[in-house]
Amino acid sequence: MGLVEGRNAFVEYRWAQQQYGRLPALAKELVDRGVVVIAASGGDGATYAARAATTKIPIVFLMGADPVKSGIVASLNEPGGNITGLTLILNDLMPKRLEMLLDLIPNATTIAFLTNPNSPISEPQGQQLKAAALSKGLAPVPIVKASSEHEIEVAFSTVAQLRPHAVVVEADSYFQNQRDQLVALAARHRMPMMFHSREFVTRGGLISYGTSIPDIYRQVGIYAGKIAKGAKPAELPVIQPTKFDLVINLTTSKALGLTVPATLLTLADEVIE
Repeated sequence: MGLVEGRNAFVEYRWAQQQYGRLPALAKELVDRGVVVIAASGGDGATYAARAATTKIPIVFLMGADPVKSGIVASLNEPGGNITGLTLILNDLMPKRLEMLLDLIPNATTIAFLTNPNSPISEPQGQQLKAAALSKGLAPVPIVKASSEHEIEVAFSTVAQLRPHAVVVEADSYFQNQRDQLVALAARHRMPMMFHSREFVTRGGLISYGTSIPDIYRQVGIYAGKIAKGAKPAELPVIQPTKFDLVINLTTSKALGLTVPATLLTLADEVIE
């Protein structure tokens, strides 16, 4: 958008270090600084914090939930007010993630869900997975919670006791930052896991289905740039992704004793060997 940091644009960074409770204070700091636009791209919690902090400074959000149902915007085409952005419709992707996981593990009867209880989208994603599992005739979904490195370790011990056939990991920004730990524990416990982004699979995770993280952040930057140059958030429609990538790690599948069916390989956007 022609804006160069340090030349004709300055960026004030605020990072909550995976602590959602710090977000309101950080959002207020940015408002007090009088910034031109706030990019609330660290998950739904950042969006809620920015929205509560100001109704005047333009906000570009990146949300996993439906921003209309969440009350963030009036509609996708005409957001209204001082806010617009991107929604990843993560909750709606849960049935598809489960379907692909069952294609990979056709004899699975129990799928667990690893969730961050501090995440605003934890409950809706869990509900979607439960409904999808019920429609497939699977056993009730065990919910395993973790919001710190230690709790993730404990969660895997719990999973080992529950002995599900696979685990679906919540699409949460904290888990995104803990991907190396999650992938290492999945390998140690020989547990098939479905993730939401390719960054897990490139590090040794089994399978992922979701939008491209670099692409969506680039779009946040485009909207922020447009607003900095005078565009009004109310006139920029909320963007929904139209492409979702399926990524499979064949080395990991072999290590787990899984054979990836040809139909799934055909659908894959990327196969890592």
